[in-house]
Amino acid sequence: MTSEETPLDAAIRGLARGRALDRVIEVRRPETWLELDERIRSAHEWRGPGLPTHTWLAKGLRPTVLRVPVSRPPTEAELVLALCDGDGRIREAALAHAALCPAVLPLVAVRTTDWVPAVRDRALAVLAEALSGADARTLAVTAPVILRLRDRMRGGRAADLLQELLRAAPDASLTDLFLNRDRPTRRIAFGLAVERGLLSPTELARLAAYDNDLAIQDTAANAALAAGVPDETLPLLLAARSGRVRSAGVTALRKAGRAAEAEPFLHDRSGMVRACARWVLRQDGRDPLALYRAACADPAVVPGRAPLGLAECGERKQDMEVLWDLTGHPDPLVRSSAVAGLRMFEVADFARLLPLLDDPAPGVVRETARTLLPWADRVREEEFLRRTGPGRPVHVRVRALLLLREHASAVYRETAERLVADPDPVLRLRVRRVLGREEPVPRPPGFLPRWRA
Repeated sequence: MTSEETPLDAAIRGLARGRALDRVIEVRRPETWLELDERIRSAHEWRGPGLPTHTWLAKGLRPTVLRVPVSRPPTEAELVLALCDGDGRIREAALAHAALCPAVLPLVAVRTTDWVPAVRDRALAVLAEALSGADARTLAVTAPVILRLRDRMRGGRAADLLQELLRAAPDASLTDLFLNRDRPTRRIAFGLAVERGLLSPTELARLAAYDNDLAIQDTAANAALAAGVPDETLPLLLAARSGRVRSAGVTALRKAGRAAEAEPFLHDRSGMVRACARWVLRQDGRDPLALYRAACADPAVVPGRAPLGLAECGERKQDMEVLWDLTGHPDPLVRSSAVAGLRMFEVADFARLLPLLDDPAPGVVRETARTLLPWADRVREEEFLRRTGPGRPVHVRVRALLLLREHASAVYRETAERLVADPDPVLRLRVRRVLGREEPVPRPPGFLPRWRA
């Protein structure tokens, strides 16, 4: 491969030489098939001596198009090149052979959106026939391509066909597709698996708690709760990493007759979970505000996020001074939560907020900077400028620079350039991110990229 040649160009050149399809492209990456089709059809440089003649397709086509009639089955590479050819007659003729070659079914799916009606109709018929008995590997490669085509004009027919085929597919096929790394494919397979009841309530709850896909988390959580086995599902949902899943579990406590168990979630890290916990307790006849006030009254035992929960449902006049007192708490989580609560009360007391920018805990400084940001241009530049100087912690210097930026002055620009060149590599990196600049990656002397070496 030359320095000007892309990996896709090299793949097409390999196909022209008869190399196996899975040796030249990443077949499990759906975008590759779409890019391959587009690249071959727009490869004007092929319109010359190097143009594939598709001799195996000669029968029934004009000799001016296909020159030497030869009767033999096409290879995968030949089928790929023909299915992407610029001539619609060649694309249509190639489809007759594609049903016997499962490896090229992703390109058959692409042809279902072809601008030529005859090509579209034949491609859809071939796809329906080939996929009805396809093995797990073929489905795993073809389904993601079909789902990528839904946004194209005329792409809905193939997607509807896939949905219909999967509804009648064996359970094992759905299980295999659910293990696919393609997210849209996993979602459609999982939705059908839930409809069929292939997963137990405990399995659904585990997926809701630990899966990385938010859509699957939501579907799994709702299905687990609908199963009505709270003793098995609720502990998993309440311990989930996702706040959305925990909130579903907290809400379900009321239906399960266990509303009292929602009280610890008044101090959850997720605002959605805290709100659900307050709702559940109110439905049970308990006052969340009284619980928050009691929790914040004793600094020795105050939960970390109790001050923020107090601000979310409290009263500014009555509760604001409690939050100010908690900004001096020994626990940095309590301090940062108190500052976040003050922001909800729209506090703009600069004399009391500015000293919190010097807090040793990055979380407290972050919340203080967010609280000051709407009014940063009303604070003297010197307050922020001196906090960007040497000897200050990195988290203080970065947040002070962000606040100084609100003045949009020459002082800010000079300070930013100074910090970009600071000796501290951690500070340099964070300031470059703030400014939208990339930190240059150091290269050893004499280094050349592999493709130029």
